[in-house]
Amino acid sequence: MISLPSRRQNAWLAARFAVIHVAALAVFVVPFRPALIAWFAASYLVRMFGITAGYHRYFSHRSYKLGRRAQFLMAALAQSAGQKGVLWWAAHHRDHHRHADLPGDVHSPRHGFWWSHVGWVLSTERDAYDPVRVADFGRFPELRWLDRHHWIPLAGFGLAAWLIGGLPVFAWGFLLPTVALYHATFAINSVAHIWGSRAFATADDSRNNFWLALLTLGEGWHNNHHHCRSSCRQGVEWWQLDATYLVLRGLVALGIARDLRPFVVRDERMAA
Repeated sequence: MISLPSRRQNAWLAARFAVIHVAALAVFVVPFRPALIAWFAASYLVRMFGITAGYHRYFSHRSYKLGRRAQFLMAALAQSAGQKGVLWWAAHHRDHHRHADLPGDVHSPRHGFWWSHVGWVLSTERDAYDPVRVADFGRFPELRWLDRHHWIPLAGFGLAAWLIGGLPVFAWGFLLPTVALYHATFAINSVAHIWGSRAFATADDSRNNFWLALLTLGEGWHNNHHHCRSSCRQGVEWWQLDATYLVLRGLVALGIARDLRPFVVRDERMAA
């Protein structure tokens, strides 16, 4: 049973989550100009890359390598999306793969669509994580500091948007894309375990979803990912656009990233 203080804390988390959604409606009242669409797109795409290349493929799965300075910057970029600390994110995601769509899964749709999409994030029961699960990155003091103060990159990003362009840029370049990032990311946990196709007979309910792949820079090839979670590449077929992987290849060419782990096909192909 959830204690009364925990219920109040859960209500407070839900209220904060609701406030940013309501605040994003400011896009309908600020003076519009076409450049604001560019602000939205840039804010969304850059921070989505932080989520996909940072939170997910690097910190959760170690599917490529970065130097220590680039590692810190990638963590800060990821946290600018407002999805809690990098160690928190990676620990929960590793647990997800350990128990995918089983009772121990932190966000399986088998526990209910709303829970898998956003309920688990708003529960104080999920605030804690086992530091042993992320001891490989927890040994870096700068990452532990960033994880404890996960709100700083988000607040810094929002402040920069306000200082650059006032309320219009704050609304279009910070509030609205932050909300969009929430739901696009959360849809991988919910939608991509219900709707889509399956190329591989994995033990979980993961699906490949073309539209989610577009929205999340390649994360929508989720069944591919569950088949080979260590791979830096998730769009396996030539037509499966994986923008995150393409950008990471560019970072390799620039000497920033290295050792991108390949996709390995095991004997799990679904029958045609």
